[in-house]
Amino acid sequence: MSNYGADEFEGIQTDVSSELAGVPDAFQRLWTPHRLVYIQDGQQPDEHSCPFCRAPELSDEQSLIVARGEHAYVLLNLYPYNSGHLLVCPYRHIATYDQATPEEVAEIGELTQTAMRVVQDVSRCDGFNIGMNQGRIAGAGIAEHLHQHIVPRWALDANFFPIIAKTKALPRLLGEVRQEIADAWPASA
Repeated sequence: MSNYGADEFEGIQTDVSSELAGVPDAFQRLWTPHRLVYIQDGQQPDEHSCPFCRAPELSDEQSLIVARGEHAYVLLNLYPYNSGHLLVCPYRHIATYDQATPEEVAEIGELTQTAMRVVQDVSRCDGFNIGMNQGRIAGAGIAEHLHQHIVPRWALDANFFPIIAKTKALPRLLGEVRQEIADAWPASA
């Protein structure tokens, strides 16, 4: 059948495509049902079981921390989108950016800039995705503790492996990436 959107296909009654959910538009969809576990009710830790509150209490190697500041710290994402996917977190257990103090905001910004420089130098990435998901409704996996994502991107890093094989190929182990970034982190930063 060549007439997309008609209400009959090979003698079978169908809905007119313009009345269906998912009508083609300018957006491409990447369906990631595996992320549902991060956004369902009941998945948010309290302050006593928050991984971002606990991480600074552990060794840098155990918690994947690459740098510590006075008000915030930088660590590798345990479930990275790409090798070198970092998170910048304040030490304080706050949920949203507007709850951060001016000192926390400044240090989160400074650590983000340094992280970008270090990751670019270490991995030769071509760009970054940087962002904060504020609240569960906005997609925050751990909504109760503010964190900013820094995801390195390469011009040729897109593939269909995660979609077809339900597998994300990460070419480096987290410990190796953590060590390389920590070693490259400037001492004065």
